[in-house]
Amino acid sequence: MTDLIATNRKTAILGMGATGLSAARFLSSQGKSFVFADSRREPPRLDEVRQQYPGVPVVLGPFAEDLLLDFTNVVVSPGISLDEPALVAAREKGVTLHGDVELFLEHADAPVIVITGSNGKSTVTQLVGEMAEASGLTVGVGGNLGTPMLDLLDVRNQLYVIELSSFQLELVSDTRGAIAALLNISPDHMDRYAGLQQYHAAKHRIFRGASQVIFNRQDPLTNPLLSVGVKLRSFGLNKPDLGSFGVLEEDGESWLAYGLQPLMRCADVAIKGRHNLANALAALALGQAAGLDMNAMLETLERFKGLPHRCETVATLEQVTYIDDSKGTNVGATVAAINGFGEADRARLILIAGGQGKGQDFSDLRAPIGQYVKLAALFGQDAELIAAALNGTVPVQRFDSLQSAVKGARAAAEPGDIVLLSPACASFDMFSGFEHRGRCFKNAVMGVAA
Repeated sequence: MTDLIATNRKTAILGMGATGLSAARFLSSQGKSFVFADSRREPPRLDEVRQQYPGVPVVLGPFAEDLLLDFTNVVVSPGISLDEPALVAAREKGVTLHGDVELFLEHADAPVIVITGSNGKSTVTQLVGEMAEASGLTVGVGGNLGTPMLDLLDVRNQLYVIELSSFQLELVSDTRGAIAALLNISPDHMDRYAGLQQYHAAKHRIFRGASQVIFNRQDPLTNPLLSVGVKLRSFGLNKPDLGSFGVLEEDGESWLAYGLQPLMRCADVAIKGRHNLANALAALALGQAAGLDMNAMLETLERFKGLPHRCETVATLEQVTYIDDSKGTNVGATVAAINGFGEADRARLILIAGGQGKGQDFSDLRAPIGQYVKLAALFGQDAELIAAALNGTVPVQRFDSLQSAVKGARAAAEPGDIVLLSPACASFDMFSGFEHRGRCFKNAVMGVAA
């Protein structure tokens, strides 16, 4: 099969997940031929591929090093490392590697907002999309969140709002005048990157070729190194300078503000947690850059309650609130959630955490847990690593399942407490994904069998 592919000199699509299939649909719409290759011998969507593209060659199993050498172009799905030997060999032979981002930006016929960050990017992406709709625009929202971005090109939109992961950004050389935001950086995917510096470099590729840039002035790692002429906007939870977004204190109340102008009370923002105020400010900065109506944006903040599994309130039982932050798959996300609820609600937390740590250092959990958490209920593959990192900061209980951790948290909770599922880990040791983990948490809270 490899010989057949090599002689056709077509575009190769690596990976048969959502991104790979969207690339196939796009290339088909352009009248371009392609072939599929997937390192898995039985990818989950193989039958779908064979049904939709019966004449397209498919190569399955570990990539041979010479697999791609006779291709002109290769579309790489974000889950595939660029250090894969077949990709290294292809680059050395001058084969062009693309991601879906470059294809999308080349063909998008409306302004584009691109958003990345270690945490909060899905919330900000959805929020900006709803702000755009409230401003009367037809908007396409997707990328790493929801609809693959190439599929958004099927509908004529007036604005695109795209979430990008570090994996998607690795092949981006020019964002073609997009409005770009980097929300925050904390260690993540350390099982893919050699260190924080490499991860940081991938995230900062979002600024290449951007027309306007939004960054977090309280996170120095987001500060862009750009040439003169690019419009900069910042956001943060501190007092803003002129031309930036932040928080003002007036008459004993906190306000979202633009420069010295109060915009709305923080208490009126529907999404809860102080970290979500930062997300709201980032969305306002992006919306302003795109020319959205300020009143429409503020009205959106009054009703937008967030996305599932991202600091989602699932129940209040016996005066104890249960929060599903299953999407908290890295230490930075969990730190943000702990600080966000601890600072905003003045409540003591019971933290449920654990799973696959992805090579992370858990020591950054120690300070916020020591300040706001009264019990750490740990489960999953790397529970012991988390316990070791906490080093006696708070009482720790270990459980063999999420369900038993919820039972333990319920037994320890007192009126006014918050039980927070924010695992700081990936979910694949015990679940099919963070959504599955979040549903199991909700079922356990409500006493429903998993």
